[in-house]
Amino acid sequence: MKIRSPVRRKKARLEIIPLIDIMFFLLASFMMVSLQMQKVRTLKASLPTATLATSSAKPDTVNLRVDRLGLIYQDKQQISRADLLTLLTNRFAQNTNLPVSISGDRDSRYADTISVLDLVKQAGIQRVAVAVTGATPPRPLP
Repeated sequence: MKIRSPVRRKKARLEIIPLIDIMFFLLASFMMVSLQMQKVRTLKASLPTATLATSSAKPDTVNLRVDRLGLIYQDKQQISRADLLTLLTNRFAQNTNLPVSISGDRDSRYADTISVLDLVKQAGIQRVAVAVTGATPPRPLP
């Protein structure tokens, strides 16, 4: 004969809500650890040149070029930064929709080009384009 206990037995239940909480905690932990394991390294980049670039010079566009020494040229004439700022401010006062094209030599520094871009933005000009030059086509083999 089987004797039963006076204490009522509960059936075992599998609670899923604590399991979901643990899984979210593990997911967040792994994401945080994986983000901290990533090392940030920089590479020297040689940007490609456009192969099919065409000249889009317009008479009302201000064309600026930065050479490898950081000198600024406006339509093949060297111009100082102060003169460039006054030129751009005066031209912008005449035409508020003035487009500016900035290009750099192959060996020009990126910082020099960005400083010219800052001067253009300081003058209030919003229409700015970065011009690219076409790559020299390869010579045919003899």
